[in-house]
Amino acid sequence: MRSDASAERGPAARLRARGLRVRIGALDVLDGVDLDLPAAGRTVVIGPNGAGKSTLLLALHGLVAPSAGVVERGPRLALVFQRPVMLRRSVRANVEHALAVAGTPVAERRRRAEAALDAGGLAYAAARPARALSGGEQQRLAIARAQALEPDCLLLDEPTSSLDPAAGAAVERHLLALSARSTGLVLTTHDLAQARRVAQHVVMMHRGRVVESGEAGVFFAAPRTEAARRFLAGDWLD
Repeated sequence: MRSDASAERGPAARLRARGLRVRIGALDVLDGVDLDLPAAGRTVVIGPNGAGKSTLLLALHGLVAPSAGVVERGPRLALVFQRPVMLRRSVRANVEHALAVAGTPVAERRRRAEAALDAGGLAYAAARPARALSGGEQQRLAIARAQALEPDCLLLDEPTSSLDPAAGAAVERHLLALSARSTGLVLTTHDLAQARRVAQHVVMMHRGRVVESGEAGVFFAAPRTEAARRFLAGDWLD
């Protein structure tokens, strides 16, 4: 078991996994995953509940240790959880705290925090208590907090699944704007309509394995595997 760090950075950087296995108890949540993803662009990970999507993001980021296999993290990564945790402090202070933990010089924290909040449409709320924000605003704050770290690629676990349609659409617009400014995105979703709107590259998982991956337009038009065809048709996958 090992994780390799690479000097590779920027648009050409890639996330790679070889034989990635994560065992929890007697269950292989990830079962020999092989992936080679660009850090640039927008990758969407889909699949039924229990497929291993969230665990894959955690393992790629390094928050879950593999039971076996290799993860190569060339790009700088930041992770956004499905349900963000807000500290008992202001919106701006939430971002500045993340920068402090990352070792950002004091003189840089305010500038980077304000730039991230402005990009997320939250400049108006900078002095408000973070926990007083709506669910959608909190998710945009979580994204801004991660983006202030200036990652090459954001990993996002179902970032709109707990939001109402309007709040979810606002988060999705924010992510697309970040992508347009060259931040890579790898996100999980159970929403196929969202996957079709967002994805440039698709990874489909089932039972802890990658069953198919490829360019989004090709995947949705002509999936190669029976599992992918059934999933896109709405059939139950056990």
